[in-house]
Amino acid sequence: MESQTDPDDHAIRARADLLTAVVLVGLGLAVTYLSWTMPRLEARQIHPATIPGLVPIMLGVMLTLCGTLLGLRSWRLEAPGGWRSLAVLFTTQQVRRVLAVLALALVYTLVLVGWLPFWAASMIFIFSFIVLFEVCLTDTPIPLWRSALWALAIAIVGGGGIYLAFARIFLVRLP
Repeated sequence: MESQTDPDDHAIRARADLLTAVVLVGLGLAVTYLSWTMPRLEARQIHPATIPGLVPIMLGVMLTLCGTLLGLRSWRLEAPGGWRSLAVLFTTQQVRRVLAVLALALVYTLVLVGWLPFWAASMIFIFSFIVLFEVCLTDTPIPLWRSALWALAIAIVGGGGIYLAFARIFLVRLP
């Protein structure tokens, strides 16, 4: 039995695939380049088949290849109004939530970790995540003071617990 789908949905998917392909090719090329420029450790008589960048370079090449194939496929598909419909899709609450998670994760990994002690960075991330999603990015927001108290308690227990578990129990050196 064939499923009936909206032609507009096919147009959105085709343009989303094209956009994804561009990101994948860019990421694949970056991984390939950075893997190629990694030290080869010839001074230590490392065999070329065991160089540190071998697996990442293969993954980068495969990611570039798959992104290119996806891009070629989606480029050939007719998608009238696809870009316009995709732009409208980016204004939904779900997309705002995804972008908020992405932004928080990037700030945490690229700014906070390394600039602050790991436990403090984790506490700030946990606190911010909870408050943002309970107060701003929800259909039924709760009062800020209540969310902040709850988030502070979870951040202290969570951030401190993560630090204690990894640094003290598993003996992992954290940044």
